[in-house]
Amino acid sequence: MENSNLQIKIRSSLFSKDPESSDLGRDIISKSIEMINLLGFESFTFKKLGAAIGSNESSVYRYFSNKHMLLVYLVNWYWSWMDYKIVLETSKLNKAEDKIKMSIELLVADIKQDSNFSFINEVLLNKIIITESSKAYHTKDVDNENEKGFYKTYKQVVQRVSDFIIEYNPKYEFPHMLVSTIIEGAHQQRYFAEHLPALTDVEKGQNNIIRFYTNLIISTLK
Repeated sequence: MENSNLQIKIRSSLFSKDPESSDLGRDIISKSIEMINLLGFESFTFKKLGAAIGSNESSVYRYFSNKHMLLVYLVNWYWSWMDYKIVLETSKLNKAEDKIKMSIELLVADIKQDSNFSFINEVLLNKIIITESSKAYHTKDVDNENEKGFYKTYKQVVQRVSDFIIEYNPKYEFPHMLVSTIIEGAHQQRYFAEHLPALTDVEKGQNNIIRFYTNLIISTLK
């Protein structure tokens, strides 16, 4: 059942006008996810987006100063949503090992649509995270943007799972490296499975990515 009161809060510095404050803003987010997934970030433009939503290009600029900021917003929304899911599911668990396993499953499993957020297609957004999200921080201005908190939500997810690791094994030296490697590696494996299958052991209908990374993290920590 959809919970209309549930909202992912995004820091105000990432937009000129909150897109969740209007139907037009929500249309901008919804359609931009579809178009970036279809066209790729390089070919996506605000002019094309405006035409797709039946508005003009200038109306999009009222919400985002440029398409880089829109991508940063989408990346932040995704990781805020993922953090919410991790908190929700791990709060039911007592053992640190179970929290780690649940977190890994949420981070690397196939994404399903979340009916709580009708204007966001999380399945398509996950595809953007896999193929395009590195472009949000592989920029010359990354240090300045990092100071402004542009990547806080991704770092927050890594920190949360790292805390579970330290709870499980306080002597482990590299929790952040392990978590970020698993996240980025799992994204690569999903990309390989779709486009370069000879580089992976993913099998359709199997949970090989979940099994691989769960085994990797638990065996590493023991």
